[in-house]
Amino acid sequence: MQTPWPQLPTTAAPKDVEWRLPRHPRSVGRARALFREQAASWALPQDVTDTAELLLSELMTNAYRHAKVPAGREIRARCAVTDDRVRVTVTDANDALPKPGLASLDDESGRGLALVAMLADDWGAERREFGIGKEVWCELLTKTPQG
Repeated sequence: MQTPWPQLPTTAAPKDVEWRLPRHPRSVGRARALFREQAASWALPQDVTDTAELLLSELMTNAYRHAKVPAGREIRARCAVTDDRVRVTVTDANDALPKPGLASLDDESGRGLALVAMLADDWGAERREFGIGKEVWCELLTKTPQG
């Protein structure tokens, strides 16, 4: 009599994922594509996915444009999901903490952090406790709070 193959347990998608990307403009699009794929596996609501992808793009763009660090340093993008929120964190090797700027109507850039502050349910930046550089993060609620 043949023994049936053992039933392998199904593994749920990880609730926390991190990507290490080169400090290069192409990494912004790569991070967005990786996030969209991960968000689908987490079954995030489409509006949350769209907003989180936009905010990830803004944080990644800031990291590659403003983190003037030695060649070879990477940008890390991390996304984590809990029962009620998604948190997006971007880490770079520059210690300078970002501040939202005041862009004029003619400026072609300078609105990224203002956009993050407006669309995220919470956000912040801090120097890394252990290591070089800083982390900039934002959170979006995935469920509507019950009133």
